[in-house]
Amino acid sequence: MLKGLGGLGDMAKMMKQAQEMQGKMTQLQDDLKSITVVGESGAGLVKATATAKGELKALDIDPSIFDPNEKEVVEDLILAAIKDAQSRASERAEQEMRKLTEEMGLPADMKLPF
Repeated sequence: MLKGLGGLGDMAKMMKQAQEMQGKMTQLQDDLKSITVVGESGAGLVKATATAKGELKALDIDPSIFDPNEKEVVEDLILAAIKDAQSRASERAEQEMRKLTEEMGLPADMKLPF
């Protein structure tokens, strides 16, 4: 018998695991497009909704902040809400990635590409 055949079995197992990981990563990418997070500023006067991929989907601005003399304040609140949504999106994506790596038995700090 050839002793090297055992190594081929291990290689086939590794290839299968790699394919499973690729499938799960693809699914995660799709999932991140549908998960939404909401960032806010001004105690909720401005809210920005984004996907976990960071794509801005909606802005909700309380009409009470529309004072022509406060234009810069409104702009700052909008930017702050968008940045908060993007930050939350990034945190959520990392959370989802950690769940995936844990499910696959990979080290929690392993960085997989997006």
